[in-house]
Amino acid sequence: MNPVAEPPQKSRPRPLSKETRRRHDREIIALAVPAFGALVAEPLFVMVDSAVVGHLGTPQLAGLGVAAALLTTAVNIFVFLAYATTAAVARRVGAGDLPGAIRQGMDGIWLALLLGVAVIAVVVPTAPALVGLFGASDTAAPFAVTYLRISAFGIPAMLAVLAATGVLRGLQDTRTPLYVALGGFTANAGLNAALVYGAGLGIAGSAWGTVIAQNGMAAVYLYVVVRGARRHGASLRPDAAGIRACAQAGVPLLIRTLSLRAVLLIATAVAAGLGDTEIAAHQITLTLWSLLAFALDAIAIAGQAIIGRYLGADDPVGARAACRRMVQWGIASGVLLGLLVVASRPLIATLFTSDPSVRSALMPVLLVVAVSQPVSGIVFILDGVLMGAGDGRYLAWSMLGTLAVFAPVALAVPALGGGLTALWWAMTLMMLTRLVALQLRARSGRWIVTGAVRA
Repeated sequence: MNPVAEPPQKSRPRPLSKETRRRHDREIIALAVPAFGALVAEPLFVMVDSAVVGHLGTPQLAGLGVAAALLTTAVNIFVFLAYATTAAVARRVGAGDLPGAIRQGMDGIWLALLLGVAVIAVVVPTAPALVGLFGASDTAAPFAVTYLRISAFGIPAMLAVLAATGVLRGLQDTRTPLYVALGGFTANAGLNAALVYGAGLGIAGSAWGTVIAQNGMAAVYLYVVVRGARRHGASLRPDAAGIRACAQAGVPLLIRTLSLRAVLLIATAVAAGLGDTEIAAHQITLTLWSLLAFALDAIAIAGQAIIGRYLGADDPVGARAACRRMVQWGIASGVLLGLLVVASRPLIATLFTSDPSVRSALMPVLLVVAVSQPVSGIVFILDGVLMGAGDGRYLAWSMLGTLAVFAPVALAVPALGGGLTALWWAMTLMMLTRLVALQLRARSGRWIVTGAVRA
């Protein structure tokens, strides 16, 4: 089937029927709830490592913090492996081409493994220099280098997990990633305790435990995908053209991700320049903001899978209806999360800090975060919808435009005498800018390109 772009629709869409809303709701819940569990389980890896290593001493914990930040950055840059694979596989599922869907997924997994090997080749020899860039102390740096070099051997597995997760999401399966994530978390906790203390390996034991757990997760995913490939007669061999196509599809999403990372880095740099109290309150706020993002991203992940399937099935009406219902979910979720933040502000401040000055700086910022949640809800959903449609180029350009708007405003905050609250209003402006760009695209209908493959 040739890809077909639907012309923009000028007429006002009719309200969704009660039955249509219920059908979409059941599908969104079935995909989003397990996806949320898997998203939350992944950061627990670092939390477990921190809890175990923290008892070895402050230098070891500081070294882990630097190494973990580098590893997280290295992996998150390639999150397009999950997003692009989800959209491509879901399209073929909608078109009724399961062998082609799995073949597409295998191309993504092969690309992940190749990228993982390349990252190892860079990270292992340059680990001391990378740690030095983060300003690690002389006592923490050796531990950071040890952890980073060992953990680098888990990066191919981590990237393969991203790609395989995208395959299963595209196949409308978010339960298996949840089970694998929970199993990996449990194995990581046990291995860390056994190798760090039982075997006396120290921080190296924590790194090896994480590497083993990550490779175990990748093995489970590969078993599931290979079993599906054999069942449907899909080839498992690497295909140069397919791998190249996956890489090309991922480039726009890589640009989008790097632009978003730049926004967060600029915000953190500005907060650091405001003073110790402000950067402490900013870090707490950013942690909470990321947690709230997991809840909204779970619905966006459901959107990627559902939209891709509708477009692959040549059903633009269904795609539009699903988009509208998910936006309603995003608004409702954003309002609920905002109210929860307002109600729990004193608890959040008490939980994260005992410093009165940090608490004082934190309270008004949390109000800004609360107010922005409904906007964030729509942004995350539309971001997921356009990813599911394979509209990566527009996402890349719109995020670059958002960065261009945000950067001068954020950098002007200290010069204009603004504080942390002003900086987070700039973050809200960033989300509003994204909202305008994504809403214009959603209404235009240009993202609706049907067919098993988007041109």
